Amino acid sequence: MFIDGSAVLQEKTIVIAGATGDLGTRIAGHLLHRGARVRALVRPGNTSDKTANLQAKGATVIEVDYRNHAELVKACAGGTCVVSALSGLEEVILDAQTALLQAAVEAGVPRFIPSDFAIDFTKLPHGTNRNLDLRQEFKERLDKAPIAATSVLNGMFSDLLTGQAPVVLFPLKRVVYWEDADQPLDFTTIEDTAAFTAAAALDAATPRYLRIAGDVLSARGLKEAASQATGDQFKLLKAGKLGRLDKIIKFTRTVFPQKEEVFPAWQGMQYMRNMFSGLPILTPLDNNRYPGIRWTTVQEVLAQHVQQNPK
Repeated sequence: MFIDGSAVLQEKTIVIAGATGDLGTRIAGHLLHRGARVRALVRPGNTSDKTANLQAKGATVIEVDYRNHAELVKACAGGTCVVSALSGLEEVILDAQTALLQAAVEAGVPRFIPSDFAIDFTKLPHGTNRNLDLRQEFKERLDKAPIAATSVLNGMFSDLLTGQAPVVLFPLKRVVYWEDADQPLDFTTIEDTAAFTAAAALDAATPRYLRIAGDVLSARGLKEAASQATGDQFKLLKAGKLGRLDKIIKFTRTVFPQKEEVFPAWQGMQYMRNMFSGLPILTPLDNNRYPGIRWTTVQEVLAQHVQQNPK
């Protein structure tokens, strides 16, 4: 729901960590549009164009060292909600985010939104996804903290279907799937996730979890969406059963460990494996919580990609 800049809203100060990342920048933009005060936390010496753009739009940019507790507490003071859009591995998702959580608690901030934006990792066995294991570990810390918490779970960013996720193969006119072509999969654009998160940050009565999906499609549904978006007839391509994917993940992780990479190839495979297992499906969906948000379909995402990349 796009709320106008009422006096009540204007009094709310939202602190955003990771505000210069793709998702964080978008969350900040939606918050400013809604009339909130935005305090964007950036690393010392960050002089990127996104920092300047945030300031130009009206955000207050504060340089903080996450190892400096006093600095973090001061940066969070007076905030009504802290939103983490941090991205990284253990030193970020666990160390930096825990430092941010502790500072938010000490500063008396009533609410915290962690950087969970994913499938429902609470339903997954430990060890099936490295990045989501880190979020599960942080969840355990967050649930023990004396602060209200809300995780926004959005499935897979549908933007990834245009290239980074090897599912919709445009040149081959194929949609790749594992195990079951009829397994429902959750997709939400980065922009829609940001809009919903901004609304949730300004909502004082959110539950522990909010689940959203701009579109829910199986591989068969993705095939139809790709066909409609491109005007070409796409077909399904079964890559194998999940057991085969497990072996490929193990092999790839052994030969190309890339332990310091946030999103190595095998991490993407783990995410696909999780999704096609059906375990982390998002239900019930909270899409209608903020009626002013118009959800972008996968077909629209694919069609826009085709328009921007003509043959």
